[in-house]
Amino acid sequence: MTDDKQKSSIPNNQQRVVFCDFDGTITVEETFVAMLKYFAPELSSQLMPEIYARRLSLRSGVRQLLESIPSERYGEIVEFSRGKLMRPGLLELLDFLDEKKVDFAIVSGGLRVMVETVMGDLVHRASVIYAVDVDASGPRLQVNSEFEGDEELVSKVRVMGQHPAEEQVAIGDSLTDFNMALQASSVFARDRLAEYLDEQQKPYTKWDNFFDVLENLSQKWN
Repeated sequence: MTDDKQKSSIPNNQQRVVFCDFDGTITVEETFVAMLKYFAPELSSQLMPEIYARRLSLRSGVRQLLESIPSERYGEIVEFSRGKLMRPGLLELLDFLDEKKVDFAIVSGGLRVMVETVMGDLVHRASVIYAVDVDASGPRLQVNSEFEGDEELVSKVRVMGQHPAEEQVAIGDSLTDFNMALQASSVFARDRLAEYLDEQQKPYTKWDNFFDVLENLSQKWN
């Protein structure tokens, strides 16, 4: 997906936009994290605890991990992504959002190629995808992110700023979604994200699968 398409896919000043994380949110398991642990095991064991404890920024930690991986293994990363399970109810939620003319933006701090591989035929149902791109032309992967922020490789708050709406809904599960959740009008949170939001006393709706999200939004928007 080109940058021009990214910028033009969602018109500004809509009534509602849904911003959804990918890794551990759309996927049942944390696919990107699992990939990093598989392809950079020693460095992951050092850096992951520091990232989750918020002593090391996502921007720095994830960049170090990705750029430690030899480019010759890029094809293996794509294969690693195939067949990963998606959380139940996504198709039904997308159908509902289409009916309501609400755009669904995937905002991932992981690799675009992993998002596209896992989503398969559903990839075109997302209005736009923001994620990390990599250049595999050199000896090691090089990170390229249009929306890099001070703390994140993909600043989800900056992405939200591209698509102002009366109601911005965030769906997530972990630290990469924390700033997005603080900014959103309403939040669906699970796992680590729920714990971080509890600490900040930020209200959220607990969810397990996309049927939970669909039921809540159906009641609210009908």
